[in-house]
Amino acid sequence: MDLNTPASELPLVGPVYVSRLKRLDINTIGDLLHHVPSRYLDFRLTSEIRNVRPGETVTLRGQIVSMDNIYTKKGTKIQAAKVKDSTGEIEAIWFNQPFLVRNLPEGTIVSLAGKVDWFGRKIALISPEYEKVLGNKKSLHTGRLVPIYPETSGISSKWMRGKIAFGFDQVQNNIEDNLPTSILKNLNLVDLSSAISSVHFPKTLEEVEEGKKRLAFDELLRIQLNSLWKKKKWEQNKASFRLSVKIKDTSKFLKKLPFKLTASQDDAVKEILDDLGKDNPMNRLLEGDVGSGKTVVAAIAAFACFLNEHQTVFMAPTQILAEQHFKTLKQMFSPFKVRISLITSDGIKKDFGRSDIFVGTHALLHKKLDLANVALVVIDEQHKFGVKQRARLIRKSGNKSTAPHILTMTATPIPRTIALTFYGDLDLSTLTELPKGRKPIKTWTIPPQKRESAYQWVGEQINENQAQVFVIVPLIEESEKETMKQIKAATSEYKAIKKIFPKLSIGLLHGRLKTKDKNKVIDLFKKGSTDILVSTPVVEVGIDVPAATIMLIEAAERFGLAQLHQLRGRIGRGEKESYCLLFAETKSPKVQARLNALKITMSGFELAELDLKLRGPGEIFGTKQHGFPELKIASWQDTELIIITKGLAQKVFKNPKKYKKLSSRFNKGKILTN
Repeated sequence: MDLNTPASELPLVGPVYVSRLKRLDINTIGDLLHHVPSRYLDFRLTSEIRNVRPGETVTLRGQIVSMDNIYTKKGTKIQAAKVKDSTGEIEAIWFNQPFLVRNLPEGTIVSLAGKVDWFGRKIALISPEYEKVLGNKKSLHTGRLVPIYPETSGISSKWMRGKIAFGFDQVQNNIEDNLPTSILKNLNLVDLSSAISSVHFPKTLEEVEEGKKRLAFDELLRIQLNSLWKKKKWEQNKASFRLSVKIKDTSKFLKKLPFKLTASQDDAVKEILDDLGKDNPMNRLLEGDVGSGKTVVAAIAAFACFLNEHQTVFMAPTQILAEQHFKTLKQMFSPFKVRISLITSDGIKKDFGRSDIFVGTHALLHKKLDLANVALVVIDEQHKFGVKQRARLIRKSGNKSTAPHILTMTATPIPRTIALTFYGDLDLSTLTELPKGRKPIKTWTIPPQKRESAYQWVGEQINENQAQVFVIVPLIEESEKETMKQIKAATSEYKAIKKIFPKLSIGLLHGRLKTKDKNKVIDLFKKGSTDILVSTPVVEVGIDVPAATIMLIEAAERFGLAQLHQLRGRIGRGEKESYCLLFAETKSPKVQARLNALKITMSGFELAELDLKLRGPGEIFGTKQHGFPELKIASWQDTELIIITKGLAQKVFKNPKKYKKLSSRFNKGKILTN
């Protein structure tokens, strides 16, 4: 056996267990040994029975004197065992585990580990871990730092400990280390075999940290190498079309804009136009806070394509956002003879065969469009598309040896450590300023006792200042699609708001509405016919209503900071003062600290960094379904390790002979598959 041996070759791991292990991303023995514990139970204190005291966590070794099932009046089954050693007796108590009577019959020599506490008038071990003592067999579940693993239905930590011990015993002499000894020494890293042993069979917590550091290093290095590999593969393409455009060529478009570009917009435009003139296709990420002006930067790139008589595709994750882009681009390009089509699952607006710019959702992939003349593909919020969807669109616009220029936009500020790892294959342009005239949004947290006063204030703002209001209801479950539960929650809130404001016009928006009905609701709100719009987070992107100046967010504690910030970005787009009211039903200090951060800063980048520390990348980028991978071993807070692995990955690419083991794996496309 070795690290690449399928997990199915382990004893008693049949098809059922194979499918369960897959839920934990475990397919091989290597995957199993890289399944790192989430915590440890400290059962190192071994004691004689006469010395145990209530409150201690200990390991005892003794013989089962008796084991009985006891039935309580409430129907609970209690398993009570008497255990003795040479110094005395103690009871061990379990709950609702009647199989233990068969598993631990009288006379069995056992090792028990757990907390000593009072049970009635006696001290006892309560729900201890147990294992039979068999000859010289090492203890796995008692008498040591016992690992607790991330579990799934049908696979317990106890089961996992047994399989990991067997697997490691089989492969430990066949573990090949990809890292040269010189690197291990310079970076104070243990070898791979020792790291695996330290994580699963540690003698001290210091050993655990040493082992985790090495495995985290491997994980980050693998990601960095993959990013560089993807970048190299991309650069092997030829650009479908090399464009000849200079800044001065776009001046007539810039002159028609009702505003001046910010300094960072200017920089981004220069970087993009420079890329469009190269032989290799651009692969650039344009990131900027909500309202920082990404669309106009992309529009300038599209105008460059138009001047070169080539087409542009804008792909958006939702129909609402696609329609918003369509309207914005139509307005921007109205002084010019630029033909724009909107393509969604509902159909096609305009003659798509003669368009200069296609705007659409994933429907772009399915319509019979001739994209052979497309020079630029703009993808908005790429983490909301699957990898295959993006690749399909790119291939539809190119062929086996050519690819269009790709510009990806995101309003999700990306923390530095994530940018250094998962976006290493992209060039990065960042918009750091907001357009002039934008006022900071006043953000307040509203305690339950102030809710009625807040509603009264909102009513006054609507009646006296013609304010328009968003009321946001959170998603109850993490899912790409809104379930009936979410729609019921939004509908319930809608009814409650109607009761509070009986004389006002209230609208309801959620993802399950038909497109026609959705558009009607949005149009009424934009026209000012609706005073309050109750909505699920479908408004997070794509709804631009400059007159909306107030947002109420229900159960704000359920949202990540980055998402709250993006929701907040739907208001404050006009010249009037804007307000965001956060309703939270918890007094948790952690929640209050997160919400207070929103009050202090309007910087999405600062909030994203804080969200990363508090909740992890899944909360910044939405759900796991949106394709953003979590780190399994490494931590996003370990900036130093991320920078070191990035540097090493670059050295491997520059000098593959020096790092033969690493580069050979890279060349096979099997990067560090330990």
